[in-house]
Amino acid sequence: MRGLTSTIILLVVLAGLVGYVYFADAPPAAETKPKAFEVSAENIEEVQIRNAEGETARAQRIDTSWQVVEPVKADADASEVAAITSGLASLEVQRVVDEKPADVKQYGLEPARIEVAFRARDQKDFRRLLIGEKTPTGGDLYARTPDQGRVFLISSYLESTFNKNAFNLRDKAILKFDRDKADTVELGGAFPMQFTRQGTEWRIAKPIAARADYAAVEGLVTRLSSAQMQQIVAPEATDLRLYGLDSPASRVDVGTGSARATLLVGKPNAEELPYAKDASRPAVFTIEKALMTDLSKPVGDFRRKDVFDFRSFTANRVELRRESGTQTFEKTKSADGKEVWRDGAGKTPETAKVDELLTHLTNLRAQSFEAATHPSLKTPALTAILQFDDGKKMETVTFGRAGTDVYSARADEPGAAKLEAGMTFDEAIKALDALK
Repeated sequence: MRGLTSTIILLVVLAGLVGYVYFADAPPAAETKPKAFEVSAENIEEVQIRNAEGETARAQRIDTSWQVVEPVKADADASEVAAITSGLASLEVQRVVDEKPADVKQYGLEPARIEVAFRARDQKDFRRLLIGEKTPTGGDLYARTPDQGRVFLISSYLESTFNKNAFNLRDKAILKFDRDKADTVELGGAFPMQFTRQGTEWRIAKPIAARADYAAVEGLVTRLSSAQMQQIVAPEATDLRLYGLDSPASRVDVGTGSARATLLVGKPNAEELPYAKDASRPAVFTIEKALMTDLSKPVGDFRRKDVFDFRSFTANRVELRRESGTQTFEKTKSADGKEVWRDGAGKTPETAKVDELLTHLTNLRAQSFEAATHPSLKTPALTAILQFDDGKKMETVTFGRAGTDVYSARADEPGAAKLEAGMTFDEAIKALDALK
């Protein structure tokens, strides 16, 4: 009995030690820091900023969107304003450093280096945040509010949030259109081109009729919709000749149904940044040099490089013509309802071998394009006629050899394509021979 009592006592002591160790080593509860302002970002309707350079800007919420109203009138950058309003609503006082400062100059607060004012819904008066210098360690900023004398610290990363000018606050999109509804893109300049969307595919309409590389055209549309002004040169330009915009070096038209957005690109400035202008707005601005490079690409960069549109799993019928004869394969259903391939003699070749052939054909890609038909295509090494998508689509591609080079031509596109170097075409021929 005494042994049992001792055991119980030891267990109680052990439990106490475990509890002590757990609570002693447990991380302290996160400190809840007080907010500088009691306000929600959604209730802020006006923001005024005087930045570190002394520039001022003011933005207002009008209906459901923000507008820059001073020193210019323009649409606001929603993400920039949201960062400011969210920053004010979530602003935490890291630590109070001086409850009753005798002199706030030592903190860079007289005058304040940065001043942010805001007005909430249904309020007339602005509330203000004054921001001074960084602390010696650089981790925080000195700050205060005029209605309270104390000086406190806020996180230093907030300087990039609040230290803004009018250009930072305004919408800097160079061209305004509904990116998801874009169905035509026309490029003027050194290489005039036109792209049209047909369903889920893009096609080249000018200077040739050809398939477009979907990713390349979509990338261009995305670039145009997301490109930003580098600098506003003239908010209300009156003489476009100064910027080479009276006779633009390049022009971009993006169609969205019946609507049309037009970007004019002029000559470069001293830093080689091209001047540009949205035709619907008066401002002249500069754009990235790289954007002008994108707009000057030749049509070959936008052509689809895949020689075939079909994929091995969409093919229904294959006809392959060579000097030695023609081989055909057609997908049908066997007596038990399974899909099988039959050749021209009614035999059923191995499905894996047909799939291997089709895979080699779909892997063929163009390295470059030529405007004229290559001489090797007059005596074809292979002509492939493919039916796919349940027989709804058909494509014909002819291949020719010139030494180690292989060229192809599609019946629905002009000129020829030089195929990428490699063994893919030879592998397709070997796979075809294996099916004899």
